[in-house]
Amino acid sequence: MDIYFVEAQDTNKRLDLFLNDEIEDISRSALHKLIENGNIKVNGKNVNKSYKLKEGEAVEVDIPKARSVEISAENIPLDILYEDRDIIVVNKPQNMVVHPAPGHYTGTLVNALMYHCGNELSGINGELRPGIVHRIDKDTSGVLVVAKSDAAHRGLSAQLAEHSMKRLYNAVVYNGFDKDEGTVSANIGRSSSDRKKMAVVNNGRNAVTHYRVLERLGRFTLVELRLETGRTHQIRVHMSHIGHPLLGDSVYGPKKQAFNTEGQVLHAKVLGFVHPITGEYMEFETELPDYFRRILDILRK
Repeated sequence: MDIYFVEAQDTNKRLDLFLNDEIEDISRSALHKLIENGNIKVNGKNVNKSYKLKEGEAVEVDIPKARSVEISAENIPLDILYEDRDIIVVNKPQNMVVHPAPGHYTGTLVNALMYHCGNELSGINGELRPGIVHRIDKDTSGVLVVAKSDAAHRGLSAQLAEHSMKRLYNAVVYNGFDKDEGTVSANIGRSSSDRKKMAVVNNGRNAVTHYRVLERLGRFTLVELRLETGRTHQIRVHMSHIGHPLLGDSVYGPKKQAFNTEGQVLHAKVLGFVHPITGEYMEFETELPDYFRRILDILRK
């Protein structure tokens, strides 16, 4: 089951319109059927599709999973930064999908976690996403926190909803900047022309990204990006929106990319949060991976 918390800007939005922005690859008619069948509840209660949401409400979505798909534990090496009985923090490599989905039922982070943790993963997000609280794209590397207990999952999810987690990324983007730092504040929602893509849209959800120039590299720039919110593809959409698409991002940037990259040059470098059980603030920082450093070496020469 997935839980979505209603924020101030979504107050009075219809339930079906809210979920249409939140859930990828699902039609409006499919959402309506889930609501009618009681698979979607607000604060634990059945409501109709036109229900007007209130700030702070929890929208619970239980999408029935295909029982024919069996997710197996796989002995895939993990770069573990920290682990205790409630959470595990890992450094995800580029080109690894976080959780199983059509076309990717093996080789994912979840397959690796199931082998390492056994049954000690939160079940809140269902059979295909045990323990997964937040995710990063397949081609994005970097630090993630995973919940091993349901209590930890709820605590981490609340911090994400409150935007209180510290999330810093490094990226190489096209073009130079006139100023060394700035903020992109532009609503993000599903693209009207391609539902697989996100876009800056007037009726989208509030999204804020702060950027800071770290190094100027000719026609490219190394930047640090701090997420204030966490929308799908937020960094990629925002940077493209202001004329600085990520190097390697053929979805939101040039179709033909330089340096034979295998996806966007984007790394989740720092993650800070309050331990959901102990209350201790924890912060983890990862080194730039080999693929990222290789690109920087080329650009510096």
